[in-house]
Order: sequence, then structure tokens, then C-alpha cells
Amino acid sequence: MLLLSRLAENLFWMGRYMERAENTARLLSVNYYATLESAGSAREHWRPLLELTGGEEALRARYGRVDTRSVGSWLAFDRENPSSIASSLAYARSNARGLRDRIPSEMWEAVNRAYLNLCFETGDVLDRDGLFEFCVAARDASQFFFGIAFATLPRDEGWSFMRAGQMLERADNTLRVLQGRLTPGVLGGALDPAAAMQLEQRWVQVLKGASAYEAYRKRVHAGIDPRLIAGFLLLDEYFPRSVRYSAQNLHDALEQIDRCHPGEHPGVVRLSRWLVARLEFAQVDDILLGGQPGLPDLLVDVNGVGAAITAAYFEQE
Repeated sequence: MLLLSRLAENLFWMGRYMERAENTARLLSVNYYATLESAGSAREHWRPLLELTGGEEALRARYGRVDTRSVGSWLAFDRENPSSIASSLAYARSNARGLRDRIPSEMWEAVNRAYLNLCFETGDVLDRDGLFEFCVAARDASQFFFGIAFATLPRDEGWSFMRAGQMLERADNTLRVLQGRLTPGVLGGALDPAAAMQLEQRWVQVLKGASAYEAYRKRVHAGIDPRLIAGFLLLDEYFPRSVRYSAQNLHDALEQIDRCHPGEHPGVVRLSRWLVARLEFAQVDDILLGGQPGLPDLLVDVNGVGAAITAAYFEQE
């Protein structure tokens, strides 16, 4: 049975928002403790994460400063930030509420419980040094939600829309994290020992922010190298949070949707197949050193697939 575009859109965005909550929670907890343990400007530590979630202008307008406390509040539970963990969970719940007769009751209960437990927290979390526990709870809520979906949701068109949203969000997040960290000078040039140690710490944060530290160390035996880390997170075909893996799963989901609408929207599958092909045959040095495709090109491709999905399936009624 074909889904109404409204229901398909709810499933797609439910997947995106639950994935976004998890991504933000993981990145926030890693960066928060890094700022507590290292010297230097808080703004320098937080800049890549703030750029990932829309920049610091709105944060500064809201709090008047950029420091560990204001960033923690802004990204964790400030509902005025549409990319905060609390906002993402609230948006996911709003989408799930319209699907209560379409998804297993356990999925609704999982997202509703996460909303009730996490979306009404305030700065008291920071006062009691509870940000890590808050982020872990958000991460676990997302993983629990997708685990229930994996175990109970029929592999029909609805599953494919939710999966497409999840994988699109994941690929976009990984690309933006790498773009924020690959600043000029990162991949070349001699560094003094202190600067080299700081650079290594920041790339360990990148790995841990993607839950990739252990997987990277098992696969790559050359230490913490920005080029090798970027290659792993971009092009590894087996790591679940790499861009290539996410793009392949996004394409698989869109192919399944296309089988429900044979021949109606060939452009969507064509775009996702093009993204997979670019990643399959790309070389990491080309991506990082201004070749084709570069990180901006891949971001354009990922967002292009998202725009095509919206135009093809959600604007038809």
C-alpha cells in the first residue's frame, strides 16, 4: 500500500530528527569534556560544533557570550535552538504522534519517553555536572528507538522513508564535522610538539564523536593521522557511520521506495546512485586537497538527494 505524502514525510523526518539528536549528543559530550581538560579558548574548541549546528550568531544573541556553559545549554536543552537535542527530540515526537496508527506502539513509547525525560531539563543539568549523563541518555534513547524499529517495523515503504531520513542525516553530519575540522594547515606542515599534541587530541575527538575510535584503531595501524581518519570516515564501506556506508544505505532505501512507485521518480534514485558511485571511486587525497569530488561537492550531492526526495514524494498532495 502506498503511503500518503504526509505520512511518508513524517517517517522521513522522524528518522532524521532522532539521528540528529544522537549526533548532537555524542559531539556535545566529547567536546564538553575536552574543553574542561585542555587549555585554550573555549570558542576555538566549540567553533566546529557551532558551525555544524548553524553558527554562533544565534548563540551570542541568546546568551551574549560563547563559553562552555552557554554552548552546553544551547546545544543540549535550549528549545530556541532548532538543532538542540531537546528540539530534535520534540520534533521527532511531533512526527511520531501523527504515525501512532502506522508504527509499533513500542516505537511511540520510546520517543515519547525520551521527550518526557529529556526535553524539560534546564541549566540545573550543568549546575550538578550532569551534562554527560544527559547526552548519554539522549544517545541511548536514539539507539533504543532505532533498535525497536529494526526489530518490529515491517520492511515496507514506511521503513524505507525512515531509513532514508536517518542515513541522509548521518551522511550530512559526518561531512560537516570533517569540513569543520579540516582547516588550512591540518594536513601538512611541521608543528611544534604542543601544537601536534593538540591536533591529535582534536582528531581523537572527531573519532569519538562518531563512535569510531575503536573501529579506526582496529582498521588503521598508523596512529592518529587526520588524512587517514578522514579517509576512514568518508570512504570505509563497512563502518556504519562513514559517508560511503550511509550513502549506500540511503540508495538502497530509495530503490525500495522506487519499487513501490515504479518509474514515477527516476531522478531521485539516479542522484543517490551518483553519490554512491562518486564515493566508491573517489580517492581521499582528491576529496581533501581540492580535487573532484571535494567535501563541498559531496555536501551538495547529499543535500541534492534530500531536496529531490522532498520534491518527489512530499509535495504531491
